[in-house]
Amino acid sequence: MAERERLGIEELAIVLSHFDVGPIQSIKEFPRGSRRAPKLLITATNGQFLLKRRAKGKDDPFKVAFAHALQLFLASKQFPLPHLLGTRTDNNSMLQWNGAVYEMFEYIRGGPYDNSIDSTADAGKILALYHRLLRDYTPEFDPPVGSYHDAIPINTGIDQIPVTFDRLDKTRNVSQDQVNATLAFLRDAYIQAALKVNAAGLRDWPIQIVHSDWHPGNMLFLNSRVVAVIDYDAARLQQRVIDLANGALQFSILGGKEDPTTWPDHMDEQRYQAFVRGYDGIDIISDAELEVIPQLMIEALVAESVLPIAATGSFGRIEGYGFLQMIERKVRWIQGRASDLNAQLSR
Repeated sequence: MAERERLGIEELAIVLSHFDVGPIQSIKEFPRGSRRAPKLLITATNGQFLLKRRAKGKDDPFKVAFAHALQLFLASKQFPLPHLLGTRTDNNSMLQWNGAVYEMFEYIRGGPYDNSIDSTADAGKILALYHRLLRDYTPEFDPPVGSYHDAIPINTGIDQIPVTFDRLDKTRNVSQDQVNATLAFLRDAYIQAALKVNAAGLRDWPIQIVHSDWHPGNMLFLNSRVVAVIDYDAARLQQRVIDLANGALQFSILGGKEDPTTWPDHMDEQRYQAFVRGYDGIDIISDAELEVIPQLMIEALVAESVLPIAATGSFGRIEGYGFLQMIERKVRWIQGRASDLNAQLSR
């Protein structure tokens, strides 16, 4: 595994000189998130701050400007997120120096998701608030578009997986027929789910700015409440239900350790319902949207597994084919429960 990048002493001195945090009391590494984006926790007389150098490939100034404008708008509406600190001279939310882009955020204390029903419901409420606040938001910079729904790269990725497995010798103990059968199932499940979503009329539904990466790791919690939402780099234009379905999946999926054969097929239905109810209590979900959520969850499961495995043969540290088998089991479970998942949700 690649070592975590660090900020140099001279680099740090120059960058800090551009922000008015007051006399500094301590500086500590903050080893979370991408290893290519070094972070430091700064404790100063004006408070605690998180200094970040953006990773290469994530530092396009126009994309950063779009994400920052979005965050500044949300902050003006009292949405829970870490506020950006402007530079000393021109109050710019990003500092560009020596070919790199830096950000300074207020540091918010909070803990990880505790898997509780209360925390899950609050995550749904905050997503609904996010969507409500941004429904009529017009960005100054062009937002990205597209999603995991009905996306050509997913089929391309499925085609690439056998090539990647063969090149990296990833399936020496598995027959090619087994691999092909799993991939054929996932391709068909993805296509059929997308067709059902399109038949429900998704393409005619309004689009707006969504978060597009709503999962527990992008939130801080305190006393079962969301105190901060982070990471706005994936924000884009799409139908809100695509975001909602991915959030419902992320907050109800059940995983395990590095052996995916031990992961359960089912999702946590109580957490699923808590997330959806939490959202619906703030921003009403239409019956048509509710009906397509399970199909979009199938699409998200396939999409999020196929692309990294097509590129590397693995899903993080987990062997690729075993992970795909686990995804197949989960997709089959949703297919069998699609009509019942929302049955207990009172309207």
